[in-house]
Amino acid sequence: MHRLREPAAPQPERCAFCGQGVPPSHRHLVDTEEQTLTCVCTACALLFQQPGAAGGRYRHVPDRHLTDPGHRLGEQAWTALGIPVGTAFLFRNARQDRLVLLYPGPGGATESEPDEAAWQAALGGSRLAAVLEPDVEALLLRRTDTGIHCLLVPIDACYELVGRLRRRWKGFDGGAEARAELDAFFARLAERARPLREDGPR
Repeated sequence: MHRLREPAAPQPERCAFCGQGVPPSHRHLVDTEEQTLTCVCTACALLFQQPGAAGGRYRHVPDRHLTDPGHRLGEQAWTALGIPVGTAFLFRNARQDRLVLLYPGPGGATESEPDEAAWQAALGGSRLAAVLEPDVEALLLRRTDTGIHCLLVPIDACYELVGRLRRRWKGFDGGAEARAELDAFFARLAERARPLREDGPR
């Protein structure tokens, strides 16, 4: 007689460097050579915050969330950026010295390269763009009925959003579940975001 096997319990995530188990809300590094996120424990994350760690290949993802209430994006700027959907994020790839624009969808993150002149006209003069750290932070943009919102967030938050929307995406435009997930996610980020001070980042 054959017995059905119970599904194996999901394996806990572990630090890529020391092997220690990490909680769901763990830290990340960016592998700048592979352009991937690497899971790390708190101790290893602190280690990689030191200058010159791992020859610069791995960069620690900061945990700051910033907003600049004094800077507003207009519809003209949004159009110039060529963003075909209502949500996208921008970051600078330091190794390739270029801007990368990604937006979430049913297949994950779709990448395009924004026009540098359009980027400079829309966001180049903003204080958030001035303090944005390459590879590890992004400008998260969302177009709503109340305007276009821009937050500076850790890059792993953007990929978390991509994963959440992908799991709930239905039909052509994502459907009600994906929109509700998007609303809730942005609400949580907005609660964490702090205004950029006049004398620089917090």
